[in-house]
Amino acid sequence: MEPSKSKAIVVSTSTPSESLLPLSQPDSQLSLLLYDVSQQVQVAMENMLKLIGEIDQSSAGIMEDIERCKDSSVERKKILEEERERFQKAAFTVLEMLNTGDSN
Repeated sequence: MEPSKSKAIVVSTSTPSESLLPLSQPDSQLSLLLYDVSQQVQVAMENMLKLIGEIDQSSAGIMEDIERCKDSSVERKKILEEERERFQKAAFTVLEMLNTGDSN
């Protein structure tokens, strides 16, 4: 029975020192993992900020293009309305000439 007691003593005395090392190793691994994840998140956020800037620039250009197209379409509409009025006047003039010609 003596040998088993000595084993128990050896195990019991070595267990506290062994339990300290594995605790610090997982903590160290966890710290490294957290650091790595935080670095990846930081890089991802920087990339997203760059993309947001590019999107803002692109959207500003698109908005300028839309405004130009709006202005162009308003001008085109105005020209078409003027042409329509001229054709209507010409058509009424022709109708009046035909009506007055038929009356004679």
